[in-house]
Amino acid sequence: MDPPASTPSSPPAGAAVSAAPPAAPATAPAEHHAFVRELEALVTKYDRQGVRLGALLERTEGRGYYLVLILIALPFVGPIPLPGFSIPFGLAIALIGLRLTWGRGTWLPRYFLEWEISPGLLSRVVRGTGRTLKAVEVVLRPRLVFMQDGLAFRRIGGAMILVCGLFMVLPLPLPFSNSLPAWTVLFLAIGALERDGVFFILGAVAFGVTTAFFTFLAVGGVEAVEKLRQLWWRSG
Repeated sequence: MDPPASTPSSPPAGAAVSAAPPAAPATAPAEHHAFVRELEALVTKYDRQGVRLGALLERTEGRGYYLVLILIALPFVGPIPLPGFSIPFGLAIALIGLRLTWGRGTWLPRYFLEWEISPGLLSRVVRGTGRTLKAVEVVLRPRLVFMQDGLAFRRIGGAMILVCGLFMVLPLPLPFSNSLPAWTVLFLAIGALERDGVFFILGAVAFGVTTAFFTFLAVGGVEAVEKLRQLWWRSG
């Protein structure tokens, strides 16, 4: 006769049974903030064909103004000025700042709304400033939301954006003449989109530094002109 088949023996009572440790849960990728997701969606939708600025503002509704401000300000955050480009972009920032200051009824010129964002520009801007966006995302979260929800704060922010746009219109080939206004606009626009009052404060501080910088340039320029006039008077 064949021997009886052996059956696995159960461990004796009280004996410890070793089990494999549970697998560690997979780490989920970090979630982007809403404004970065919206920028990426704009790139996906409009980057190949281009889009008129007016259509972009209409399709993104009220948030579109802040998204456009971010797109316009990002290329200028570096210390090297871009005088040839800063004039039209600064004018666009000033016009949007005017609208944000006075509300939805503010008229915008047709040539501004008809301005077309060329194909490839959106992706170049977002890709070229990826490190800046990642650094901003690390510290961004809803805080002090009353600074973003209050009408008075929104209008003050719009006024600061308006002035920074006018600063950028000045064709000054000087370091930081573009970057200081651009950082101010960037802080205010991102803070408004993500309802982060700390970024409103950062924008206000950056605006103070920007105003002091241009005031120093203006005073220094007046003094330089006066010295040249005195030299000319003495030589004559």
